Amino acid sequence: YPSEFLMQKITEDNQIPVHLHVSVSLQYVAGLKGNALVEFFHGNIAEVENEELRHLMWSSVLFYKTPNVEVMACVLLSTKAVYFLLDDSFIRADEHQSDFWNKENSDCENSSFHLSCCFVLKLNDLQSVNVGLFDQYFRITGHSADHIVTCLTRDSYNTHTFIQQLMAVLSLLARTPSPEPVDKDFYSEFGSKNTGKMENYELIHSSRVKFIYPNEEEIGDLAFLVAEKMDGLTNLQSLNILLYVLAFQVNHVEGSAQNTSSLQPKTLILTSSDLFLFDEDYISYPLPEFAKEPPKRDKYQLADGRRIRDLDRVLMGYQTYPQALTFVFDDIQNQDLMQNLTLDHFGE
Repeated sequence: YPSEFLMQKITEDNQIPVHLHVSVSLQYVAGLKGNALVEFFHGNIAEVENEELRHLMWSSVLFYKTPNVEVMACVLLSTKAVYFLLDDSFIRADEHQSDFWNKENSDCENSSFHLSCCFVLKLNDLQSVNVGLFDQYFRITGHSADHIVTCLTRDSYNTHTFIQQLMAVLSLLARTPSPEPVDKDFYSEFGSKNTGKMENYELIHSSRVKFIYPNEEEIGDLAFLVAEKMDGLTNLQSLNILLYVLAFQVNHVEGSAQNTSSLQPKTLILTSSDLFLFDEDYISYPLPEFAKEPPKRDKYQLADGRRIRDLDRVLMGYQTYPQALTFVFDDIQNQDLMQNLTLDHFGE
């Protein structure tokens, strides 16, 4: 351990997404290659001697206790736990959650050390993994509110790879097996004979960790919500969601030293007639078993919506991934301006 292939794979994956800024401590981690990376893991992160590093991924993460603070993290999967190496700006950004983070090291702030906070979720504490729509994100749930983390990969490939690696590592855990189901085939397990529709697709791993995937009702609920926002102008039957993607809205901050731009996380939904931006709650739904009350906000909150027919042009940047798109709409305040003019002009 580790094999040459694994070393090469982990080195390739150790790249911070170019559009996101991280602290000096995480930049140091991103600069490590091959053996240096494995040694760093065993010297600074691993909790027991015989655990193996199996997968590395850079992703934005959200915690259940701090649902409004999205922070960049280096996610390390070993044979014992999932480690989230966090940007130290997160601790400063969320001072009121002092009980959530142990601050023994706060006196080191003025020294030459660059500290990172490491959040550990042991595989033995893992209860379920919820995969988001179109594999854009996934939520890992442990036994309490402190142990719920969402990884916003914004990339189906990264999500799929992590889930595969996690399943492989969970297979190594020694847990008592679940009792075998009695004479149940796939269709009686997941299908409803009346409607022919799939129920919530739930895969129970041999380690008894549940992997829960979205069912078709979730898309139906989303289509209904989108139709509501369109003021009922469209027939729900003909409404198709063509694209669902987690993106960032770029807000230019003028007046700063270099007109910087801040990135606001948004869910972009494209239908055959409209383009919508939603603020989505990626961490609170579906409700964890111990939740005593519903979350303070809805899963989807409309931030902006425009008709495709008002789209004037789309500007594309030539930089590499992630691609920047600028949608330019005709700025007509009253969408039914022409119709109203006609009515006023030609009488009652």
